Amino acid sequence: MDFSWTSEQNHLRNEVIEFAQKELNKGVPEDEQKNIFPREKWKKCADLGVLSWPFEKEFGGKGFDILTTVYLLEGLGYGSNDNGLPFSLNSQLWSTMAAINKFGNKHQKEKFLKRLCIGAIGAFGITELDSGSDCYNMSTTAVKKEGGYLLNGEKHYITLAPECEIAVVFASTNQKLGKWGITAFIVERGMEGFTTSKVRDKVGMRTTPMGNLYLKNCFVPEENRLGKEGSGLSLFASAMESERGYIFASQIGRLEKQLEISIAYANERKAFGSSIGSFQSISNRIANMKLRLETSKMHLYKVAYLDSINAPLISEAAMAKLYISEAFVESSLDFIRIHGAKGIVTEYEIERDLRDGLGGLIYSGTSDIQRNIIAKLEGVL
Repeated sequence: MDFSWTSEQNHLRNEVIEFAQKELNKGVPEDEQKNIFPREKWKKCADLGVLSWPFEKEFGGKGFDILTTVYLLEGLGYGSNDNGLPFSLNSQLWSTMAAINKFGNKHQKEKFLKRLCIGAIGAFGITELDSGSDCYNMSTTAVKKEGGYLLNGEKHYITLAPECEIAVVFASTNQKLGKWGITAFIVERGMEGFTTSKVRDKVGMRTTPMGNLYLKNCFVPEENRLGKEGSGLSLFASAMESERGYIFASQIGRLEKQLEISIAYANERKAFGSSIGSFQSISNRIANMKLRLETSKMHLYKVAYLDSINAPLISEAAMAKLYISEAFVESSLDFIRIHGAKGIVTEYEIERDLRDGLGGLIYSGTSDIQRNIIAKLEGVL
């Protein structure tokens, strides 16, 4: 595995960093405090091509390989002071768009993937109030009617739900078959019976809108069924591989930024006549932050490499999601500790990283679920 970067890849990454620093950092504290989704910044990211990087040119993509894509997403996280916007972009890329790209027919890609590439907002609806980690135990149903399906149910805690224009929604077309009776559908804003909730308040990632999808006798035409009836299990498993593997690509960029800020502060800040970086407790934290950063990169790049050669990703994606999410929380704690009282005062924009990192231990499968997946694949019964 060769993870060296070409001059072209480095040039593109630098352009992304400059874009993020110039276009994405104004008004972040205010947006974060008020749960405001920065739609104008989202559009600027789409105009830059962020949502089109890994997809075929035929369907509106840039055609970048997967390693280049995650490297650029790292740059986005490095340049952006707002973790929420890059997370929202990654969420859409690796769930909604990845599912349509892999399982959609040509008509669906022409109609939906192209729109998403240029900035339409998409959600991925599987979680329900009583089926989180046990996601296949869903109550949402899809009853076959002439020309399509009638969907009824609710999806909870869905990223981008309040803003979405397009949603990939999972429902049971045959509840007797359990998880083998689940089917995916593309639901569009404006369809009768399809509504969304207001933004739900949460501890972090407050510029990422989270909410519910409601389906009440919502008729979805057969042409909007994604894949065959009963193929929802395969579709979801595939989407989760890509989401778990890549959703934290931008957080790795933020880990790098945390490290740089911490080193500069440790060298500048004086206590007891010396820079605080000369104290072992501070230098050890910085060493640990560097170790987490480099290990996180290796997890991410390995998933991307395996993906590029069409190798299985289940275990590696679970390890990447588990490690990077927990590394971000630990490094965010060190980021605060290095800055002392300054680290917990909101105006300095340091404590926000810890709040933004907490959700990563839960979404896309909790850390406990990732450990179960890894252990099972290692042969634990």
